[in-house]
Amino acid sequence: MAALIEAISVKRRTLFELDNVPYSCLEAEVSTPTARGGQTLVRLKVRNLLTNAVFEKTFKAGDKFKEPDLLKVPASYLYSDNDGSHFLDQESFETLTLPESVIGNALEVLIEGTIVEMLKFNGNPIGLELPMFVDLVVAQTEPGVRGDSSSGSVTKPATLETGMEIRVPLFIKEGEKIKVATEKREFAGRA
Repeated sequence: MAALIEAISVKRRTLFELDNVPYSCLEAEVSTPTARGGQTLVRLKVRNLLTNAVFEKTFKAGDKFKEPDLLKVPASYLYSDNDGSHFLDQESFETLTLPESVIGNALEVLIEGTIVEMLKFNGNPIGLELPMFVDLVVAQTEPGVRGDSSSGSVTKPATLETGMEIRVPLFIKEGEKIKVATEKREFAGRA
């Protein structure tokens, strides 16, 4: 039997199941009553992992949730088409497909062969976690001009091989491989 999680112990990034749906906690706030006999309440901001919907809900401190049947498996990105984005499960070697609504803007940082953590609920793929950094090639950028730092910012726009545009330092040239932080979609160094 799956372990039970009390509402009072739910913290940020805790995964739990409510009404057979997996959720991820984004924020947790405990409010203790001032009056005697009052109940301690836990206000949670959660994301539904199946629909990506975000909402807030208040629970009693003693409410219990099931631990979700979630599994993270390594998968490599293959390609995208009209059916969705296709990944190869690195353990079972089966092809997993996620619809565009689940992928969101992840394709901005995915190139063929990128390894991600595929999230499975009851054996079915429901989402993915990107690596912290990915290495991408600069497809197009203007050459940096010496003394071009009058504006204070010493960056220039660059288009990456995935089509995403970010700001990079002046010394970065076309064809160079750079490290990109996936969470903020920004330059993190040379690869």
